[in-house]
Amino acid sequence: MNDAPGSPSILSRDEVWEARYDRNAFVVMLVAFLAAPWLIYPQFVMQVLCFGLFASAFNLLIGFGGLLSFGHAMFLGMAGYFAAYLARSGVNLEWFRMGPVPAPLAIALAVAATTALGVVTGLLAIKRQGIYFAMITLALAQMIYFFCLQARFTGGEDGIQKVPRGHLFGIIDLGNDLTLYFVVLVVFLFGFLAIFRTIHSPFGQVLKAIRENEPRAISLGYKTEHYKLIAFVLSATLAGLAGSTKAIVFQLASLTDVNWPMSGEVVLMTLLGGLGTVFGPVAGAFIVIALESYLAQLGAWVTIVQGIIFATCVLTFRRGVIGEIGRMLKRTL
Repeated sequence: MNDAPGSPSILSRDEVWEARYDRNAFVVMLVAFLAAPWLIYPQFVMQVLCFGLFASAFNLLIGFGGLLSFGHAMFLGMAGYFAAYLARSGVNLEWFRMGPVPAPLAIALAVAATTALGVVTGLLAIKRQGIYFAMITLALAQMIYFFCLQARFTGGEDGIQKVPRGHLFGIIDLGNDLTLYFVVLVVFLFGFLAIFRTIHSPFGQVLKAIRENEPRAISLGYKTEHYKLIAFVLSATLAGLAGSTKAIVFQLASLTDVNWPMSGEVVLMTLLGGLGTVFGPVAGAFIVIALESYLAQLGAWVTIVQGIIFATCVLTFRRGVIGEIGRMLKRTL
């Protein structure tokens, strides 16, 4: 029986169970991250949180918008450079001078700058589809990479080092790893919940419709380019939040984060965890970072071992780790 017009909608049984699974999965993830700094080295978990947010931002674009970007590292890396430079040197222009800014303000300004970069690059790339969109984002990212290589404020191949962490609200010392960990966790949860809310909003439903059948969405009157541009900019903003936070945490901004292999790595994280799932990118980030950390002692063989492990995971878990778990539970996680 249909609801009367104007009456509150009643969730179906499947939707109720879906909400319960999402809530339970979120609680499990939250408890794991709250306990993690006492079980694992906090620096490692903070790296997982930063890359988990980066992968989740990328998944919003490809997993729910159907847009494959080969240049998402430009947002991670540029935000890191902006935050590191502002926190260490401030602004020193002929017409405007400002000393080093607190780390939280540096992160906020870096995110704003990355949002502007996302708007510009999105307007250039969004009119193309498929492989053409991917190649345009790759070309733009390479331009950003060479800019960072040549620009004076980035430090070239040396990057920006010894970035001060400072204090939060002038009281909380971010130099303490445990204190900083919980600040990073709050930043991660803010970005993750923003993505979760976007996915389950009417905007997210339209985005999924565009991914499944863009011509039909156009025929229904939706301006699909506007929706895709908003998704691109939102993804860039959250990737910038991850990059600027990472620069403050590790007190370093370097070319590694803006180079094309980083764009490939975030694709790998998303695929391993589960493309189009909510929690998959976080799991994928944990797997990739753990492999890089614990296999580093193998030296030159680490790439071969990683390739074998990744190939095995992709062939065994075709929907990704979280995607396969969701399939067994018959729920989308």
